[in-house]
Amino acid sequence: MHDWGTYAHNATALFVIANPIGVTPLFISLTHRQTEEQRRHTARLTATTVVVVLITAMFLGEVILHFFGIRMASFRAGGGILILLMAIAMLQARPSPTHHTAEESQEAAVRDEVAVVPLGIPLVAGPGAISTVIIYAEQATAWFDTIMLLLTILCVAGSVWIALRLADRIRVMLGTTGINIVTRLLGLILAAVGVEFLADGLTQLLPGLGNQK
Repeated sequence: MHDWGTYAHNATALFVIANPIGVTPLFISLTHRQTEEQRRHTARLTATTVVVVLITAMFLGEVILHFFGIRMASFRAGGGILILLMAIAMLQARPSPTHHTAEESQEAAVRDEVAVVPLGIPLVAGPGAISTVIIYAEQATAWFDTIMLLLTILCVAGSVWIALRLADRIRVMLGTTGINIVTRLLGLILAAVGVEFLADGLTQLLPGLGNQK
């Protein structure tokens, strides 16, 4: 029997890391000079970039780790630390430096095409999302698990596309304060995901920890 609770947990974690609503302020800032048709194109290309990057990570991530001799337990612990850093930034309602730097934002502001970088990479499909997909792909033990992860990626990319298409309405409806509140709530969930990854990784690296009373 398939574990639907696990699928829901994985989907929630990936959605929180992608944080489609939190992306909208930067999308509005970077596309304010674009026409409506150009903004639609940017939203589509950003979602497509997310799909391509995360599916690539899903199928090739573990192979790349093996190539560099990195154990999955080490990657899981490192991913947990990275996600915790992202969660702390979200709890403070500020952009995480693991997503993008101020220099990257300034450079993007003068580009005509911002869908791939920084919106697609690294803002949505950044190190945290890539790490999470690789970890979940490694946990997939059956073809149905793989299909569910693939559907999760497609749904997350779809939510990003919808959020970007409705960016102006979201800004009007929630305002800066509302977006910050949503970001903080998602950051709390993300912190729990990061702790879970870190604990699992450390338990595998240091088996004695799991035997502590």
